[in-house]
Amino acid sequence: MNKTWLSVIIAALFEVGWVIGLKHASGVLEWAATVAAIIISFTLMIRASRFLPVGTVYAVFVGLGTAGTVLADIILFGSSVQPVKLILVGVLLLGVIGLKMLSKKQEGEASHS
Repeated sequence: MNKTWLSVIIAALFEVGWVIGLKHASGVLEWAATVAAIIISFTLMIRASRFLPVGTVYAVFVGLGTAGTVLADIILFGSSVQPVKLILVGVLLLGVIGLKMLSKKQEGEASHS
């Protein structure tokens, strides 16, 4: 995995943080951390889109962020575990992996042209 894809993954982790912050922040420090997470996540995503297909970057960013938020809600906040929800998150992650693999293949084809 290259540094650009790693930055997309880190951006998605910060997305999970700011989404949780939007729901649960109550004090100044929590709101400041939420705003910082928003800035970091979007900065990393925008930088990655300079080197990777923007549609793929956005889909991976949102997909990983969505899956992470659902899992964080279950693990950290005791949200009910619904098998159908977990199956759908799994399908979402398969789509994200597929997009990343397709992007890697297209990058390789472009470098050989």
